[in-house]
Amino acid sequence: MAKVKYTKNELKAQKDRLARFTRYLPTLELKKMQLIAEVRRIQEEIAAVQQAFDQTEREVARWAGVFAEPVDLGGLLAVKAIRTDSDNIAGIDIPVFAGVEFEERPYDFFTVPLWVDRALGVLKEQWRRRAQMQVLRQQEEILREELRVTIQRIKLFEEVKIPEAKENIRIIRIFLGDQQTAAVVRGKIAKTKIERKAQEAPDR
Repeated sequence: MAKVKYTKNELKAQKDRLARFTRYLPTLELKKMQLIAEVRRIQEEIAAVQQAFDQTEREVARWAGVFAEPVDLGGLLAVKAIRTDSDNIAGIDIPVFAGVEFEERPYDFFTVPLWVDRALGVLKEQWRRRAQMQVLRQQEEILREELRVTIQRIKLFEEVKIPEAKENIRIIRIFLGDQQTAAVVRGKIAKTKIERKAQEAPDR
């Protein structure tokens, strides 16, 4: 903690600091609430996408065993790129899932089973869901870190900065008050001495 000067200028500076901290604290509290709400929303979205992914996996497992012909679907389809945009939440830039670009390798329609087209469509959708969850988890990680920092700042303001400024103001006021009282006392003493001298002067 920096040494405090016991002056009127320092008193004003401390009052300004307190006003600034007090004004900024509600903004941090609002940001904290926004971040908590966004993290919860993202968690719900991840859960919904995961549920859809798991549901499709169960459905595929039911009919996949019916088709005996082994086909390497991974050899026919690959992820070329995961596309993202950018959004701003509570002043923080986060990635937003925008889609997946696939690289499809040609195959002979006459030699592969008929179900391959349907399987590739399902595979694309599952890979999209995985990519979406990956981006959503990135969002959650970024916002959780910002939430951690925001909570630290709130604690710093509530537990350190604001009490410190209030205490400095209190101490400076006491010091200035004591100085003013001492000045008044000195003034009265000086006045008394002057009056006494004035009264004693004619007697000489």
